Amino acid sequence: MILSIESSCDDSAIAITDIKTKKLLFHKKISQELEHCVYGGVVPELAARLHAEALPKILQECKPYFKDLKAVAVTSTPGLAVTLVEGVTMAKAISIALNIPLIGVNHLIGHIYSLFIEKEVLFPLTVLLVSGGHTQVMEVKSLIEIDTVAKSMDDSFGESFDKVAKMMGLGYPGGPVIEELAKNGDRKKYNFTIPLSQSPLIAFSYSGLKNAVRLAIEKAEDKSKYKDIAASFEHIATAHLVQKLKKYFKITKPKTFAIVGGASANLYLRAQIEELLKPHNAQLLLSELKYCSDNAAMIGRVAIEMYEKKMFCDLDTLVSSPKSSL
Repeated sequence: MILSIESSCDDSAIAITDIKTKKLLFHKKISQELEHCVYGGVVPELAARLHAEALPKILQECKPYFKDLKAVAVTSTPGLAVTLVEGVTMAKAISIALNIPLIGVNHLIGHIYSLFIEKEVLFPLTVLLVSGGHTQVMEVKSLIEIDTVAKSMDDSFGESFDKVAKMMGLGYPGGPVIEELAKNGDRKKYNFTIPLSQSPLIAFSYSGLKNAVRLAIEKAEDKSKYKDIAASFEHIATAHLVQKLKKYFKITKPKTFAIVGGASANLYLRAQIEELLKPHNAQLLLSELKYCSDNAAMIGRVAIEMYEKKMFCDLDTLVSSPKSSL
């Protein structure tokens, strides 16, 4: 079995995965949303302290599996430095104490493998990753062949939802709050401009849209208009992704397409991408909603592939993640 740890941002998680069967034997995650909500976003130092409390508590529940562990895996990059170190320190201690190899996992590759928790991998595929920190399109041929073909020039898709929610005083995380508010709003009420609509670039940008929404919020006489602002924002934010994917599909026809990352849980986004893929008869892969956000199960799933390829790292550098243009 492999024990995997995730602490890249504000979720403390540990999983135990069977190497041969890919079965997830244990998975527990402790969210910090309530603690960060009052600040309207993640406070790194607070997140680190909470990881230091939560991870050892979860690890206690994993003791029955220790005798069967063949490796320990941990998110090593990207993420908040002060929170990553909490998971990395624990992983190193386990590696030394149990004399088992250490595996450092790229967090973004983890999101790709969230599609294959307790399943066999299915490559090649085109992946849209949308989260609080990243918005990018990747061509994935294998664990070690991943090319980023488009990414955000500024804010990410998920980050823009968080910031709009903060402007409305709705707390953190913003994605679910804005999605819920938008359900009762008019998506055409505010004629926000689709970012980069006249640009030939296959890239993303959310700073301009975020500013337009800010102005709309400031002009709103009362909060009753927030539902229309939220609906119009969600519509344009998603339309931007769809428009740029259409441009990309003129170059590369999709066969198997996936949406991953925390913001991939947005049901409006899922529906719009599904419609986009229909003319191409492309297969759409989606992670289970419980595995869209940061979790240790996806780190463990990557770790199985890395373990089989003996992609271990030493305690000093923790460098073992596949080389790619992520």
